[in-house]
Amino acid sequence: MSRTNVRNLSMTNETIVTAAMLAIGDELLSGRTKDKNIGHLADMLTLCGIDLKEVRIVGDEEQAIVEALNALRTKYDYVFTSGGIGPTHDDITADAVSAAFGLPCEYDTDAMSLLGEMYARRGLDFTDARKRMARMPKGAHHIPNPVSTAPGFVIGNVHVMAGVPQVFQAMVDAVIPTLRTGTRVLSLGISCPYGEGDIGTPLAAIQKSHPDTSIGSYPRYVGQAFSTEIVIRGRSQDAVDAAGTDVRAMIETIRQAKEIAENRSAEA
Repeated sequence: MSRTNVRNLSMTNETIVTAAMLAIGDELLSGRTKDKNIGHLADMLTLCGIDLKEVRIVGDEEQAIVEALNALRTKYDYVFTSGGIGPTHDDITADAVSAAFGLPCEYDTDAMSLLGEMYARRGLDFTDARKRMARMPKGAHHIPNPVSTAPGFVIGNVHVMAGVPQVFQAMVDAVIPTLRTGTRVLSLGISCPYGEGDIGTPLAAIQKSHPDTSIGSYPRYVGQAFSTEIVIRGRSQDAVDAAGTDVRAMIETIRQAKEIAENRSAEA
């Protein structure tokens, strides 16, 4: 995939809100677990006009989590983490987030009550391992967990959520209404029967002429021929439509040129 991405939105009245995601877990890096949370979060943020700008994956190492989190939370409006808030020894996300903010990691009183009552209802012991799920930075606020009770938490602009997809999705649903949203990105897809080698130069010129859009080209190989899906994104319908008109004109120009070349070849 090649992308031309030239945008100049600073002179508009559009509201841009940015986000990053930090996925945590050795199992993600080893391939034992296939991540399902990145795509879900990207879809949900796009729907409410928040741009997911960066995703990082780190293992269960406190310093790696701290460094990544501190880099992301100072660069973007929101950071969302997944993984590492369970009951086992390698669930160290709460400790790492606390360290990143320079705060003590404490057993949250309300979380302890929620978990204690839940395990009592189930007739299970509230063990020290299970109590670990009530730990969070001092002053953090809960993200409710309607699936398995153990809450996520919010501290500053960082939202810390479970890695289990069903729980992660439920937590995202709870978080979304609390976020500041931006102007939604609109998109227009255009199927092009030609490969990137044919469209690269004229498409770059179109992008330059439409700086308020982002134009991506996604190659396909079907049968014995290359084709391309061209996707135009922008926050103004007029800007997206104008770029679309030029892309369609480009495709027609290439078609005519190829037809002329084929006719000349046949006559030779």
